[in-house]
Parts: sequence; structure tokens; C-alpha cells
Amino acid sequence: MEINQAAPKFQDASIAPMHTTEHVVNRTMVNLFGCGRAVSAHIERKKSKLDFALQACPEEADIAKIENTVNEVLRSNLPVTMEFISQEEATGRFDMRRLPKEASETVRIVKVGDYDECLCIGQHVENTSMIGTFKIISHDYKDGIFRMRFKLI
Repeated sequence: MEINQAAPKFQDASIAPMHTTEHVVNRTMVNLFGCGRAVSAHIERKKSKLDFALQACPEEADIAKIENTVNEVLRSNLPVTMEFISQEEATGRFDMRRLPKEASETVRIVKVGDYDECLCIGQHVENTSMIGTFKIISHDYKDGIFRMRFKLI
């Protein structure tokens, strides 16, 4: 079975906790705000940022809700698993727009318990209990884009 390989940065196991957290943050934003997944992401081991297209800037109570919800999920000891399916099976179930034209016919789905699932080729932890505490360190809103910077403690 041929499957896409992650860029070297995303094959680094030290980034796995942050990358798995990205999945949880994405699902949390979709659930809380009805938006799509991040339109832009910069994931690093020490701190990361995600950009979301939102109608309005979240208020401070919303920021606390994001942080609390992500931490509840991380503390839930959810298993992180993978499933391999064909692109045909993935169509309609997942957003295929970011999939490169030259992508393999088989794609990998990463599942964070029953909380989130999406196409992904990066490294992840085996269980959310391995991640630690999520902390939003700053955020801003400009031209319909909410940018969140965060770290893991």
C-alpha cells in the first residue's frame, strides 16, 4: 500500500504532542464557533499558532472556554488511532481541498478518540494523557482571521 510521507519536520516525534493538540483545538473551534478547521497553521515543539476564519473576535470568556474545553479533552485519556482508506472513501467525509494532486490513493485518517478525525500524515501521541496542559499565550483578530498562539505546559 502506497501512502504519503510527512515532511521531515512532521516525522519528528518531539512535535507529536503539539501536533495532536492541533487536532483537538481544530475540533474545539469547529464545535464552539461553527467555523471550519484552521486556514493556516504553524506547529512547533515549544509554541504554535493557528488561524481561523471567524465572523467576529472571540471575547475573553470565549478564550477561556476554548482553553478549558481543550484541556478537558486532553485529560480524557483519549486514544489516538489511525485508519487507512481510499481517497474515494474519504471524499464527502473529509475536506479534500488540502490534499495535494500527487497524493497517494490511500490516505490516513487520524482519530482522537471519538472527539476528532481528519486526514493527516504527521506524528501523534498514543493517548491525549501524554500531552500536558494547553495554554493560549496570546490572540488577535484582524480582517476576519482569529489568530491563536499557544503552548503546552
